[in-house]
Amino acid sequence: MYRLLILITVLGGISISCLSYANTVKVCYDQWPPMTIFPADESAERGFVIDMLEQIYTAQGYTLEYYEVPLARGLDMVAEGLCDMLPEYLLSQSAEQTFVYASEKTFEYASAFVIRRNDSWRYSGVQSLNHKRIATGPGWDYSSMSVNYQNHLDDPKNSHLIEIIAGYDDVVDRILQMIIDHRVDVYADSELVLQHVLNRLNLNEKLQIVRPGLEHKLVEIPIFSKKIPSKKRQQLIKIWNEGRQLIKGQQENDLLQKYNVTLSE
Repeated sequence: MYRLLILITVLGGISISCLSYANTVKVCYDQWPPMTIFPADESAERGFVIDMLEQIYTAQGYTLEYYEVPLARGLDMVAEGLCDMLPEYLLSQSAEQTFVYASEKTFEYASAFVIRRNDSWRYSGVQSLNHKRIATGPGWDYSSMSVNYQNHLDDPKNSHLIEIIAGYDDVVDRILQMIIDHRVDVYADSELVLQHVLNRLNLNEKLQIVRPGLEHKLVEIPIFSKKIPSKKRQQLIKIWNEGRQLIKGQQENDLLQKYNVTLSE
């Protein structure tokens, strides 16, 4: 009887462990404030996209396990099945061969430019960039928002005007300081990123965000691993699609306002 009780206890523990594992979502994400943020000693905030993800999955009884990694590493981990999903990625045919996209988008982000406060320049197509010194990051791809803009950055004839700034998580901060110092003139990014960084660094008196931005919005969609069991993947995608549909209007605005940013129409 004693051995039977031990066996029942052990099997019960295994069942609970398996259930717990089955109800865990392993999430890889990179540093892209205010959408996704690595928690730090001074703040435990993870960004409004992670807040939304947590809200959707915990409502269905799931626990989220986070891996804060650079984007390239996160993509590898999802491809290898080490993470179940990554909450935001560009839609591309090549990625569809490796990952499964959800149907519901995370967000569509309008882009904008940041320039010095006294600068009257506005974007009106790539011709308006003539003689402007542009900052970007290594390997950054704007082609989904504007093929012409990406071609302008890639054109060898413009290489003397393109500053590629490398780094881990302070690239945008350094770019904004370079604009203040007249080392570059313009920088394009999601308007939410620009709002967040200018507010965080208290630079609104020195810099301004100007629109229009690039021609198309940046569409970001969650990707899920092909290496995890199909049934689990389908369930996770279903929960995301239905949950994201429900988080519209005021709920969406509340998530954004927590980080002091707003989406343009």
